[in-house]
Amino acid sequence: MNDDLHTLAPDNAYQAKQWIADLSAKLAHKGIVLREPPEEPTSCCGRGCNGCVWEGYLNAVGYWCEQAQEALQKQQG
Repeated sequence: MNDDLHTLAPDNAYQAKQWIADLSAKLAHKGIVLREPPEEPTSCCGRGCNGCVWEGYLNAVGYWCEQAQEALQKQQG
């Protein structure tokens, strides 16, 4: 996983799960409590809509990862 996640979003659901798992483990190891990561969408119709729920999810995961990285950096500093 790229440690510089600022303004980045995962490319797909698999990558999102990897990033969440990696950062969740780091947060737990450091004893840092952060809100739960976003849940995967369940309402995608599969038609490739403009503004698909998956786009929103991947952006939300990117934001959660950014917050997690900031929490980890604050504890180090």
